Amino acid sequence: MQGLGLELPVGAPLSVIALIVSLGIGAALSLLLRWHFERFGSTLSNRSEFAQVFPLIVLTTVLIITVVKSSLALSLGLVGALSIVRFRTPIKEPEELAYLFIAIAIGLGLGADQHMATVAAALIILTIVAIVRWGRRGSEQTGLYLSIDWRDASSNPLAGLSELVSRHAVAADLRRVDARDGGYEVTYFVDVQGSDVVASLIDALQEQFPGVGVTFVDQNQLPSV
Repeated sequence: MQGLGLELPVGAPLSVIALIVSLGIGAALSLLLRWHFERFGSTLSNRSEFAQVFPLIVLTTVLIITVVKSSLALSLGLVGALSIVRFRTPIKEPEELAYLFIAIAIGLGLGADQHMATVAAALIILTIVAIVRWGRRGSEQTGLYLSIDWRDASSNPLAGLSELVSRHAVAADLRRVDARDGGYEVTYFVDVQGSDVVASLIDALQEQFPGVGVTFVDQNQLPSV
């Protein structure tokens, strides 16, 4: 290209100090994002374990953008490398994907040296999400996922289970039924009055269906009596 009088544009030289500053800010924001997801997230997966990946995503994105922006050749190579990358781990919850996008956006902004704008935008987004979550706590605080595991394949317990759950819960919504050779696994979303109702429901299930497995998943907060 030089023989033809053409030269590829060269970006600004890489500043190690700027990179360290960006990584430091990214570490702080990623820890804040991790805490925010663990505190206000509503997914049924293990939020603590999933949130551990946020610092890695933010800091890696900062490094990639900081290095790539200094060279057009590197940026073209990055496009080619990313075109062959395939991620095999599925993201089951839209909320998880949204937090991953926030982590990537933070990394992109810091890697582009837009520190003030990135910090301000991240704080505003997380504050808005927190306010929305707090506003919905009052209406969702009694919502529980109830998983019932019945290992007797000789009888179908669905009718009896639904009737029993409906007697103890304010509202019960059948969400999933898995029928296997070894038995049944049924999932309800129930609205209960308090922790004493949960205890009485467990006792009633174990009395009517001996050997049944009962699991409650508190998606938000169970109100105290």
